[in-house]
Amino acid sequence: MSVRVDGKKSDEVPQRPKWLSVLARIAKGPKPERVPAVVGTVGALIGLADIAAGVIPRYRWSKVHALTEVLPGTVTQLAAAGSIIIGILLLMLSHGLKRAKRRAWLAAVVLLPLGAAAQLIYQHSRLGTLLSLLLFGYLLKHKRAFAALPDPRSRWKAVANFILLGGVSFALGWVIVGSHPKQMVGDPPVLEQIEHVIWGLFGFEGSIRYTGGVDYTVGYSLGALGLLTVATTAYLAFRAEHPAAVLTEEDEDRLRELLAKHGARDSLGHFALRRDKSVVFSPSGKAAVTYRVVSGVMLASGDPIGDVEAWPGAIEKFMELAKRHSWTPAVNGCSETGGEVWTRETGLDALEMGDEAIVDVADFTLTGRSMRNVRQMVKRIERNGYTTQVRRVGDLSPEELAVVQEAANAWRDTETERGFSMALGRIGDPKDLDAVIATAHKAPEEGEEAGPFGDLKAMQHFVPWGKDGMSLELMRRDRSADPGMNELLIVASLQAAPDLKIKHVSLNFAMFRSALERGERLGAGPVLRGWRGLLLFLSRWFQIESLYKFNEKFRPRWEPRFIVFPTSRDLPRIGFAMMQAEGFLELPRLLRRRPAEPKPCPHDEDDAPAQSEVTRAA
Repeated sequence: MSVRVDGKKSDEVPQRPKWLSVLARIAKGPKPERVPAVVGTVGALIGLADIAAGVIPRYRWSKVHALTEVLPGTVTQLAAAGSIIIGILLLMLSHGLKRAKRRAWLAAVVLLPLGAAAQLIYQHSRLGTLLSLLLFGYLLKHKRAFAALPDPRSRWKAVANFILLGGVSFALGWVIVGSHPKQMVGDPPVLEQIEHVIWGLFGFEGSIRYTGGVDYTVGYSLGALGLLTVATTAYLAFRAEHPAAVLTEEDEDRLRELLAKHGARDSLGHFALRRDKSVVFSPSGKAAVTYRVVSGVMLASGDPIGDVEAWPGAIEKFMELAKRHSWTPAVNGCSETGGEVWTRETGLDALEMGDEAIVDVADFTLTGRSMRNVRQMVKRIERNGYTTQVRRVGDLSPEELAVVQEAANAWRDTETERGFSMALGRIGDPKDLDAVIATAHKAPEEGEEAGPFGDLKAMQHFVPWGKDGMSLELMRRDRSADPGMNELLIVASLQAAPDLKIKHVSLNFAMFRSALERGERLGAGPVLRGWRGLLLFLSRWFQIESLYKFNEKFRPRWEPRFIVFPTSRDLPRIGFAMMQAEGFLELPRLLRRRPAEPKPCPHDEDDAPAQSEVTRAA
């Protein structure tokens, strides 16, 4: 290779101008993984254009108008109605296209040419027609990008569809009725227009009259909207149902075998046995990941179950299933080791979300200045006549267990079932007899009637954490009981732990604990102080600071927990799904999938709330 005197290579290829590189990049189109998102967005815009084309009066000065005049009038009016219906369907399909759903692709391939023809016949919009055909061709070219399987189904969506789409059809119908004021005979009042829309949606002729053939356009459009509502509702009601997957008895037995061997590694391991979760196993069967799908997010909780060396196989199966259904993969509350394995095997990112409070029984004591407040509170409650019992579930009589179960349900102060990451959702199951129940009792005073649950005033439920640990799962108390019931029962459980051969106890999860702690230290910077101030402000509505302060009373050691996610733009959606899973954000009842198993018992929202991994503090 020859070299010039000035040091530059003689055969150096000159660089292209930057604008040529930009054009070349645009000509290539989006990256393959971005194709569904682009198609979904463009499809929604074309859907809006189709709706507008059917509602806005025609451009009679267009050259295409002369050609379409030879068509029968009925065809033109049907084209207007068809444009509106196709536009609505494309809007409904846009989310499925963004998630690369195969059936959404098939429906769009059918609808786009029909929408292009409808726009050309009625509105004479050559630009709208061209865009529809271009997207049609683009869909055909990228057929392989749309291979995701359908989500679990529920016939409750048929009812939701009837209500929501019926409302949209009524609103659009009202716009259509009033979009031709010059052709409207007279000036009908609002109530008459509403009546006309309702009759039209049911296929009947209303009282309003138009001139210039607009009667047919309005009538066909209203009838088509009503037909669309009925047809989509019928399809959702009578299609084959794919029930939501739940933990089968065989899956649960396999998980219990893994927990018996490796359950001591993660304090959240036993919560994998929630029966409203699903599970994927590694090819060797030595590891598993449990999850639930919420709003298109495939949400795992805690670390994988089983042998650490087999985790990659289970994680790979998890990611394959997420890709097959186009679900967004996420992990809620994994440990630092779990986060390292997840990020290494999947390329996902991780973010510290808070800390779990763990008390080592051997180090716990009520003596010392730091424990004075807890010690005084416990002594005061004991002087008031309260006693405690800490026992394995298997040691309770059937009558005692029944009272505890009824009390736990009655003392729940919300209708919403709460808990996912750190909640088991059941008490006294025959397979969970090694769980621990702590109860507080107070005999009624002389002349005082006993409560509906006798002398029972509060309870806490702990699930096994390996062979020598337990994790707090549920806290409930009678609202008439003295304050401090939770402190009393936690202290009683820690003091009784040696007799139960328990060495460490996992308490609540504190969201953003490190930020709260560092932000109040001397010398904390303005950013950290500002972040702490925001968390304190949010604590007015969500239990963020209260969890941290309550846990800190028992001088625990803090173990960080992480959220694993694909990209930062997915965090809002994942956070929304977490809040749904934990029960802190409830969709309208008709939009929720009916569970195949009874819902789990929620956590108590006490003055010291029981844990629920993310949303208990969120």
